[in-house]
Order: sequence, then C-alpha cells, then structure tokens
Amino acid sequence: MNSTPLTRAFLFAHPAHFIALGGGAGLARKAPGTWGTLAAFPLWWFAYRAGGDAAAWAFVIVSFVLGIWASAVTSRHLGVADHGGVVIDEIAAFALVLCFTPMKAWWWLAAFALFRLFDIWKPWPIRVIDREVKGGFGVMLDDFFAALFAIVCVVFARQVFAT
Repeated sequence: MNSTPLTRAFLFAHPAHFIALGGGAGLARKAPGTWGTLAAFPLWWFAYRAGGDAAAWAFVIVSFVLGIWASAVTSRHLGVADHGGVVIDEIAAFALVLCFTPMKAWWWLAAFALFRLFDIWKPWPIRVIDREVKGGFGVMLDDFFAALFAIVCVVFARQVFAT
C-alpha cells in the first residue's frame, strides 16, 4: 500500500507532510515505522529535559493532536489511507510508552521491541481499529493501542523486577 514514492520535495511541500513523515524518518525505504519509532527517542528526551514530566506529556498530547491533522492531510495528498511513510503515529505513541519506561538503556530497548512487536503484529483489538477506524484519527489510534499493550508489559515488568 506504499505505491507512492516519497521525496524530499514532498516532505517540504506542506507543513503537514513534514510532521506526518517525522521530519524525514518516514522517507526511509526500508522499515519507515521502525525509523519513526527511533525518532521518538531524541524528541521525547529533549521535551523531558526541557520541562520534565509535564513537557514529556505535553509532547505526547501535541504530537497526537497534530498527528491526526498531519496524517489526514498527508494521506489525502498521497492518495493512500495509511501510507507506511506516515510515522507521526509511531513517534507520538512511542513517546507515550517512554513516559512509563525507566530511563535505563535496557528498559528503553525492551520498550522499543515491545512497541514494534505490537505495532507490527496488531493483535485484537489493534487489527480491528486499523481496519475500521479511518482518517487521521484512525492512523493515530491503532498505534496508541499498540502503545497501551507495550505499557502494560513495561509496567508489569517493572513490578516483577522492582525498578
């Protein structure tokens, strides 16, 4: 479903494209969702360093709201309902996961792996949401459910390992 090739010119043609394509992470020819998820690390970190938990949560909320608009506009311009290059959904959703993840490299790696697993696998109800909920909200919502699954695993692991 990614028949429309993405270019740097498309990235900068509209502010929504730049946001939806994660500042360029979505231009990756292989695994753009993984690159988008990786892009969440420094973005979330800078927000957190700038203003602590409140700024990190604000980043998640603003990314989600802007992501609805940006992914809808970009999808319309691409003529594809949920183009793989649209990665703001991964960025916003994984930023949410990071809000619940201890700031240790191995926890971040585990959270990353869990989020990618649920985002790719799409167990119920994620698969239903991905198929049934349309538009920019649908693009964002299925990834937020993948984030919720990852968060449950991280929170459970934190209890088991008491960190």
